[in-house]
Order: sequence, then structure tokens, then C-alpha cells
Amino acid sequence: MPLFDLESSIVVLDGALGTELERRGVATPGPLWSAAALQSAPEVVRQIHRDYANAGAQLHTANTFRVCADAFEAVGKSDMEGRAAAVQAVSLARDAAQRRDGAPYWVAASLAPAGDCYRPDLTPADARLRALHGRTLDWLALASPDCVLIETQNSVREAAICCELAAARRIPLIVSFILREDGLLLGGDRLSEAVRAVEEYSPLAIGLNCVPPSAAGDCLPLLMGLTSRPVAFYPHLSQGSPIPGWSAAETLDADEFADLALDCLTIGARIVGGCCGTTLSHLAAFCQSLSVRGSPTAL
Repeated sequence: MPLFDLESSIVVLDGALGTELERRGVATPGPLWSAAALQSAPEVVRQIHRDYANAGAQLHTANTFRVCADAFEAVGKSDMEGRAAAVQAVSLARDAAQRRDGAPYWVAASLAPAGDCYRPDLTPADARLRALHGRTLDWLALASPDCVLIETQNSVREAAICCELAAARRIPLIVSFILREDGLLLGGDRLSEAVRAVEEYSPLAIGLNCVPPSAAGDCLPLLMGLTSRPVAFYPHLSQGSPIPGWSAAETLDADEFADLALDCLTIGARIVGGCCGTTLSHLAAFCQSLSVRGSPTAL
């Protein structure tokens, strides 16, 4: 049974966590980045989740983007510590997302590319990918998220391996790709090939993330034409330099973001939220616009 009915309603995804931690004064040093806050500032992580829930988010992304085997290896952390971090991250999101009115919510455990999401040239060989992502997904499975969000995928090869491993563990999955300005994946693969490679694993949705807002105009319709699966879109708002693969930095204020999000729904996206650089004010403006418009959400 699906987690939510995307045929008759839309689902509001939350906004950024890593850049929001930084905005609230929490250091996110590499290689753990946002995952470091699970030890240094867990209450801030919890508060961010709670703020997004109060604003109207329904799908909450646990702070597991860098709770992954390669990052934990790099700082000498064990699998036991990885399992504990995954459980903590999902628990923080689940506890904070519960609303007093009893509204439904879902928690997704984020799964990032190995290496660097902006450096597809650093993607490991298949055997190494299977070992790393297999360990990470074992950690995430113990945390019992409602689904895994396999996001910012820059190559067909890695996305397919992640989906295969998640499906083998019977974890419902959403997969999302990062594209270049020319509509190819950041690593140069065709989006059509990527969609074909992951559809066999029955994703709940296929999406685009960490792309500029302008991608909604061209890339989102491109994805819509390639799949009958529900589609997700959550853009990146640049804080200076352009996203790799794009020629210009793009940002939006809260009202502009709300307008963009509504446009994405008009195009046909069923899951909409924010990626890096988005804030509570962006998500709140979107949810307020939905309320005024009377859109059928999963609430």
C-alpha cells in the first residue's frame, strides 16, 4: 500500500536542513557536514523539523544525508555508530513532525551519492558503491523510516544501484536526480536512461532536486514526459556561485518561491518542497498559498 495517495492529492515536502543549520549558527564541517549536528546540536535539528511541521510540511527528510558509510569511514566511526546516528536522525524527525491536530506525516531517510553529489567524476566503482550503500541502507532500515529518499543522484549507475539495494530491503523509495542546464544528469547521462533504470524498482515518485528554480520551466516537463510515476520537484536557491552545470546563480524570496511551487503543481508535480538554501519562510509561504487556493493536500 502506498504511503500516500499521490493520484488525488499533493504532498508538501519540507525545506533545507543543512543550510538551515548553518543559518541558525550550527557548524557543519566536512566530511560529516549536516550529520555532525546530530551530536553537536540535536535540539536544533529537532526544532527545524518541528518548525517545518508547524508550517505545513507533510514529508519530512531526516538528517541522514551524510549518515553514510563513506563519510563515517573517513572520520573513523564504526557501523554501530552509523546505526545509532540513523536511528537518532529518524527519531528526531518523527518526534518533531507529530502535530497536535493528529495530521498525518511521513519521514524519509535521505540517501546521498557516495563521494560528492556535485562531483560525479568521484563516483566509486560498482562494487564499492554496493558495499557502501548496502551498509548505509542497513543502518537506515533499522531506523524504520517510512521511505528512503535517494536524492541528488548524478549518474544512472549509482541511482540504479541505490534503488536495487533499497528494494531488496523492502524499503519504499523515492529517487531524485540533479540535472545540468542542458537537461542531462550532472554526470552526463540522459534523463530518459535514468528514468528507465529506476522505474523497475517501483519508486513512489521520481524527482528533480538541487536544481535552480528555472529548471521547473524546462526540466520538470521533460521528466513528466518520461514517466507515469508521480513526480517530485524541490529546487536549490543559490547563496552566491551557480550550481555546477548551470550558468547563473538563482534565488527567490518567499512569495516568489510560493508562486514557483504552485506553478510546479500546475505542471503536474505531486511532491513539492525545497532543497539547499530554502528556509522556513519559503515553505510557510507555499503552504499559505495552498491553503488560500484550497489545493487537495494529503492532510
